[in-house]
Amino acid sequence: MEREHRLLVNGREHRVTTDPDRPLLDVLREDLELSGARYGCGEGECGACTVLIEGRATRTCITPVSDAQARAITTIEGLAQGDTLHPVQQAFLDEQALQCGYCIPGQILRAVDLLSAGGPPSRESIVAAMSEHICRCCNYPRILAAVEHAAGLAPATPQTGAES
Repeated sequence: MEREHRLLVNGREHRVTTDPDRPLLDVLREDLELSGARYGCGEGECGACTVLIEGRATRTCITPVSDAQARAITTIEGLAQGDTLHPVQQAFLDEQALQCGYCIPGQILRAVDLLSAGGPPSRESIVAAMSEHICRCCNYPRILAAVEHAAGLAPATPQTGAES
């Protein structure tokens, strides 16, 4: 049975009438036309569908829309401030961690969650957090470098023109 849900997405209120058990991912993509969260596995295993709910990385393919009712949701589209990228987004660019880009919105939002915990994370905690995501391009070294860069643990990789 459909009912109205009040969603707070990227600082804006939306009202959506849908089945309470419908995946939040479908609502974001189909009803709100936000394409940053991606369908990957549909089982909460790959992380492509990750957004922040109340600041915590959440897999939207297994989150019913009713669980997100009146909670602050941030998608990759809402992370930047105008034309200024969020520091984690900038770090992913600086470290050339983008490759095909399919998994990157979820990876960035997972990193934002990790880095919001306060204090610089250890390499081990970065690896543990980011291993919850699958990158089909196998770009893990650059993704880890980007998170370390965003955390201030490592300088940006110098651009030499040579592939690494």
